[in-house]
Amino acid sequence: MIFNYDVVVVGAGHAGCEAAAAAANLGARTCLITMDMNKIAQMSCNPAIGGIAKGQIVREIDALGGYTGIVTDRCSLQFRMLNLSKGPAVWSPRSQCDRAKFIWTWREVLENIPNLQIWQDQVRSLIVENQTVQGVETYYGATFRAKCVIITAGTFLNGLMHIGRVKIPGGRCAESASLELTESITKYGIRAGRMKTGTPVRIDKRSVDFSLMEKQDGDHDFHKFSYLPTERTAVSERNNLPCWICYTNTDVHEVLRSGLPDSPLYNGQIQSIGPRYCPSIETKLHTFPDKDEHMLFLEPEGETTNEMYLNGFSSSLPMEIQLTALRKIPAFKNLEVYRPGYAIEYDFFDPTQLKHSLESKVVKNLFFAGQVNGTTGYEEAGGQGIIAGINSAINCSIMNRSEGGESGALLNNGEPFILGRNEAYIGVLIDDLVTKGVDEPYRMFTSRAEYRILLRQDDADMRLTPRSYELGLASEERYQLMQTKKEKIDAITEFVANFSLKPSLINPALEELGTTPLRQGCKLEELLGRPQININNIAPHIDTFRKELDRILGDDPRREEIIEAAEIQIKYKGYIYREQQMADKMIRLENIKILGKFDYPNMTQISIEARQKLQAIQPVTLAQASRIPGVSPSDINIMLVLMGR
Repeated sequence: MIFNYDVVVVGAGHAGCEAAAAAANLGARTCLITMDMNKIAQMSCNPAIGGIAKGQIVREIDALGGYTGIVTDRCSLQFRMLNLSKGPAVWSPRSQCDRAKFIWTWREVLENIPNLQIWQDQVRSLIVENQTVQGVETYYGATFRAKCVIITAGTFLNGLMHIGRVKIPGGRCAESASLELTESITKYGIRAGRMKTGTPVRIDKRSVDFSLMEKQDGDHDFHKFSYLPTERTAVSERNNLPCWICYTNTDVHEVLRSGLPDSPLYNGQIQSIGPRYCPSIETKLHTFPDKDEHMLFLEPEGETTNEMYLNGFSSSLPMEIQLTALRKIPAFKNLEVYRPGYAIEYDFFDPTQLKHSLESKVVKNLFFAGQVNGTTGYEEAGGQGIIAGINSAINCSIMNRSEGGESGALLNNGEPFILGRNEAYIGVLIDDLVTKGVDEPYRMFTSRAEYRILLRQDDADMRLTPRSYELGLASEERYQLMQTKKEKIDAITEFVANFSLKPSLINPALEELGTTPLRQGCKLEELLGRPQININNIAPHIDTFRKELDRILGDDPRREEIIEAAEIQIKYKGYIYREQQMADKMIRLENIKILGKFDYPNMTQISIEARQKLQAIQPVTLAQASRIPGVSPSDINIMLVLMGR
């Protein structure tokens, strides 16, 4: 049987869900193909969304009109804003989620998007003609013809799970691997490799002595993921289930070391590279042999289940070693588990063969998103997914225009939708992938972003919603909410910049707040630059300011969110300005297009390494070329001179 669609998305993980939703919401007739409709957006590892830099990506997805933030807020068990003791550039939201509810909430979202159909099946092969994708074929014998195909197969491509010396083909626990799709892709010239990741043991909380653990509660404030007020989860309604902290010890380590000869990581059974920044417990022992303990977090899997996730104890050691070692921890003396931890090897595709739109450079209209591009994490996958979905819809609009004449709608003027490194963490992520490639599973960190004071979690809507609204993805409601928020932030910052204070009126309040009294008058903006002073603690002492805040904010349910965003703008005004200047300079290089303008192999003026790297990557702009490892500043200067000729 033959089905016809504009876009086919292969795999319904976090990348696939965002890709399918974006393509469908932009008007492309879309089919999402998944092995199991009951495992849509499954959180295969940690039942949490967000974290350092990852939380920023989720807020960016939400600002663009995606759904990860909305689904997370609806399924939250505990919310925390990480890094609050540091500057706002690294504040990062994170939420524990109800794993089962997360799946069904995502499914409900997808099933109610117009233009989107879900099909339960497994894709066997691509259909490609003249290096242009035409669709896919499934194991059920169905043929799906499509203008664009997005591959988001996660860890399923030739997936192989390891528990000690036991090897089981599978994409994740109790789910079969995809065994033929990789080969149907690589035969067209797309390069593949192998990577490894892992997941910890799942624990029965009834067997845990929580009196011997440290309790970690969530935050009780206004923070959440989605910018939409309709998704606000009141603190009184949020479950706020606690997480728990404990530590390994020398007895645990002794047992673990006894199992290393049977560890797939150390006996040669696993050849591929695992994530550097999420190491297994056996890797921690090997890397930090002098440490007598490692911190572990016990996290809830759901509101009503007894199953819990042991963060920090990812392992592929034999199950008896895992269990014996854990029972050496006092809180786990009588431990019972649901299943052991395991490692999984899987195929990925070289992301340097992708454009910034995530379309393949080798096969036209074929897109890749998620772990198949060498990344790790739900958030990185979702960020890639929404970009792949947007650009597949743009490609479809171009083809529809060519087929239907001038009457067809042309999305984004037919240009790829690409986010710059100064616009979004998603832009940093994709640029790193396609420019530098990967030799280990890629994880986003705030340190990877050179403009992180511009890419804060509080202002993702200001950065991205206007672009998404212009594209047609962000709704009118979302855009207007962003506009009113911006107007209120601007009104607050303008007031404090112009309102003058007299020492005699404000000094008693300053002494009460533990900060130095004024010797002469100053603007309120200057006072708010002090670390001891914030809008909420100074406003009650300045009647005019308090009344102005009430006038600006009224009964807006986002009052605290707006005050926080305004305060960040005020306190970090100088840093933001300087970083924006730096970004503007780099944008000049981003505007210098070089694709197809140089014969790299014969450019004797630059180094041999630079020639080889430039030939392999084929950068689009001079700025992208400057970020390629092996291309030096002098190489860029020479290319600038040659461009001048």
